[in-house]
Amino acid sequence: MKKYNVTVNGVTYEVLVEETDSAAAPTAPAAAPKAAAPKAPAAAPKAEPSGAQGGIKVTAPMPGTILKMNVKVGDTVKANDLVCVLEAMKMENEIFAKEGGVVKTVDAPQGSSVNSGDTIITLG
Repeated sequence: MKKYNVTVNGVTYEVLVEETDSAAAPTAPAAAPKAAAPKAPAAAPKAEPSGAQGGIKVTAPMPGTILKMNVKVGDTVKANDLVCVLEAMKMENEIFAKEGGVVKTVDAPQGSSVNSGDTIITLG
């Protein structure tokens, strides 16, 4: 018997092959998974900007660039007020506050790039 390692689609199998003469009937080889490829380490959680813990967060619904910021720290915002304009895929998208409050932080100032789910402003 000879032992071989065979990799198929990234999974390594240990295979035992029996040597026979050409007159013997072929048998199906027994393959057993050796070990799965090691998983990549989990990414560290993204750090929140200072002052962004707690409060009401207005987040980006899609990746883009903040074209215009309509509020600044200390401003009072009502529910459904326009807080900024986000450019995504050559379209201008208006971002509204879902709840009212006072602007505690502006986490994505005008001109900054954001990803989906990034905090734009924090209300308190």
